[in-house]
Amino acid sequence: MSKKQTIIKQIAKEVKNRLEGESSGHDWWHTAKVWSMAKRIGEKERADMFVVELAALLHDIADWKFYDGDDTIGPRVAGKILNKYKVSKEITEKVQKIISMISFKGARVKTGQQILEGTVVQDADRLDALGAIGIARVFAYSGFKNRPIYIPGEKPIFHQTKESYVKKSGSAINHFYEKLLLLKKLMNTKTAKKLAEERHRFMKRYLDQFFREWNSKA
Repeated sequence: MSKKQTIIKQIAKEVKNRLEGESSGHDWWHTAKVWSMAKRIGEKERADMFVVELAALLHDIADWKFYDGDDTIGPRVAGKILNKYKVSKEITEKVQKIISMISFKGARVKTGQQILEGTVVQDADRLDALGAIGIARVFAYSGFKNRPIYIPGEKPIFHQTKESYVKKSGSAINHFYEKLLLLKKLMNTKTAKKLAEERHRFMKRYLDQFFREWNSKA
């Protein structure tokens, strides 16, 4: 096993220990799926796989949504872990930059990645917010935040700022319109764009069924 593979294995173990059992949909299994998808996309896009794997593993190590919107905490915690395993300063800074720009922060807020490896990890993360698993994660997170499933008559808000997005308190169903249904067009890589198509269609079918049942008089 190479030195890089050893570092990845050690960091994966540490991340698993930290995130296992988390109940908001940002648990170890989410990270493991993003890690796996990022490797799949990264290999096709010919990215630096060491950077891709590190960023995928650490992308949710300290999610700003759980720290009062502090989007510096994720990169800082990731930096400490990378330093612990003696990852070079250059690689560490790349990973921190990717993490700082990975999250969706509102429909009108730009969160574009600046390097190929960042686009790969961002796409992998966004793909796990789509499809059947994406639907499950929406309701897990909404329950975690004590948000209702649906509020009739509530209009989606296309947030102009991260601050507005952080303070939002709408229903789980509104989150589909405020974020999830927008993600297909925000994919960076050709690989992710193809994979997003079916997951996007599945969510639309789910919403159609949801409203048929909601509006049913039976």
